[in-house]
Amino acid sequence: MLKFPYGISDFHTLMTENYFYVDRTSLLPEIEEAGKQLLFLRPRRFGKSLLLSMLENYYDVAKAEEFDKLFGHLAIGKQPTPKHNQYFVMKWDFSMIRATGEVASIQQALYNHINGCIEHFSQFYRDQLKTPIVCDPNDAVYSLQSLLTAVSQTPYRLYLLIDEYDNFANELMMGNHPVTDRRYQTLLYGEGALKTLFKVVKAASSGQGLDRVLMTGISPVVLSDLTNAYNIAKNIYFEEEFQDLCGFREDEIQAMLTQVVKDCGLSPDRVTDALNLMRTFYNGYCFRITEGPPNSLVYNPTMSLYFLEYFQKHCRYPRQMLDHNLAMDRAKLAYISQLPNGESLLWQALREESSVLIDQLSDRFGVEDMLNAVKDQTFIASLLYYFGVLTFNGDTPYGQLSLKIPNLVSRQLYAEQLRERLLPGLSEREEATRVARLVCQTGELQPLCQFTEQHCLNRLDNRDSPWANELTLKTAFLTLLSSQDVFYFVDSETVLSRQYADLTLLVRPDMRKYQLLDLLLEFKYLKLGDVNLSGQAVRELTGEALSQLKPVIEKRTQARTQLQTYRSTLQARYGEGLRLHSYSVVAIGFERLVCEAMD
Repeated sequence: MLKFPYGISDFHTLMTENYFYVDRTSLLPEIEEAGKQLLFLRPRRFGKSLLLSMLENYYDVAKAEEFDKLFGHLAIGKQPTPKHNQYFVMKWDFSMIRATGEVASIQQALYNHINGCIEHFSQFYRDQLKTPIVCDPNDAVYSLQSLLTAVSQTPYRLYLLIDEYDNFANELMMGNHPVTDRRYQTLLYGEGALKTLFKVVKAASSGQGLDRVLMTGISPVVLSDLTNAYNIAKNIYFEEEFQDLCGFREDEIQAMLTQVVKDCGLSPDRVTDALNLMRTFYNGYCFRITEGPPNSLVYNPTMSLYFLEYFQKHCRYPRQMLDHNLAMDRAKLAYISQLPNGESLLWQALREESSVLIDQLSDRFGVEDMLNAVKDQTFIASLLYYFGVLTFNGDTPYGQLSLKIPNLVSRQLYAEQLRERLLPGLSEREEATRVARLVCQTGELQPLCQFTEQHCLNRLDNRDSPWANELTLKTAFLTLLSSQDVFYFVDSETVLSRQYADLTLLVRPDMRKYQLLDLLLEFKYLKLGDVNLSGQAVRELTGEALSQLKPVIEKRTQARTQLQTYRSTLQARYGEGLRLHSYSVVAIGFERLVCEAMD
């Protein structure tokens, strides 16, 4: 039985306690060849800490006697590089640095962390060091220089690993504190503590005992402000060979599922069923710029291990597909939504048929830009990419980069954030959930239409956006119905017979034991000029009178024809188990809706 290492990022523990490990050690020669000062970026919970732990165990001179036990059965163990177990290794983890309080307390927290790492280093390598390391509790830069002096007097050199190098900077900037800019600038500009620290790191790489540095993080924000203090790091996060350095490939997911299904004594058909579920909710990340749609994607490892561990333990799928440990991503989307133009871009991204297009990905985010620069589409889309809630989707015939929401779990986060923005009141959100649940359980769409008319249309109408039309309406319905995503595949622009259905909610296979309905919705939009009426006149008409307007009848007829085709395709694809109800929704401006069940 596989032993999944959910929440464990210590490589030594994985190897010595027989946890499952997806071998990425074959990439170690490429990492060595890539350069001596490297920056590798990935979203949160993507296995970066485990990567650094693997490097630490591979290069650490103090673990040479354990090499065969740790690496002998892995790819690199069969063909190790000459550099294995040839370094002193020190690791900094900036996620452990408290980012609250005034500048002095933040600087002291930084110094305390660095000094703690240096003291651990001093004790761990005391047998190899010839001179003592002196730690100054008030000046970690002095402590680091003392360490480098001690290292330079040995046959070995230092390999510095920095985990989440941008974490406390991100926390500072998204803390909405009125003196955030001053605190951050004090740390990074002039002779700030963080800038001075990286100056020492840069200088040490010039023959002062430091041979290699590898940093991980989410975004390049800190490097943008370090400028000449540390301008020697090579970015490897777009390189093709490192696309799956962190994360799982689908063939690896399939192999794990095959073993879990076997251990549970389930039918082999469940492998395909489970793989389809994981592909829909977790797959979709591409970290390299490709010509055309990417042909290989990676799965978020934390999401995947959450699912696999639950499936193995209970022999059924988790009810909630979103791992609560990714809840912090909500805060990042909330931060984006509050930026100028941020909310509009979230709405745009949620439109499945239209990717977010930019000319190039921004990679320089200084604090001045984060706080004061114009937040255009390129700026915000790039932030969403680094946060892991947009990903590469190839390029266009005109050379633009296409970005899209990677998977259903990420889309749920978007829908949740936009639902809160659209419906700021708790009572409104609770009522929205009630009417969404009603259509899923009974097929009654009219209460949801009435709720949308009364609580959403006026807010949608106020959006200054060139695509405020049926796409906006569809996205609003998707946002409201996504409250039921624990039971459904909620899909926008589902491909059916080479056409695209506007919105489908198909019950998850493991949820078909409940009396829930499958839903198919088609949206149409009429401008007020199309019906030759003012907004006031439209609002005063009865629902029956609206439905008899000639343009409305024409749109309903179009929708009915499309829905009949989509129904036939869905019935053929899913068989008699499908409990399908289909609807047309015709909007007249953003004044009224005409909703009709087509069954």
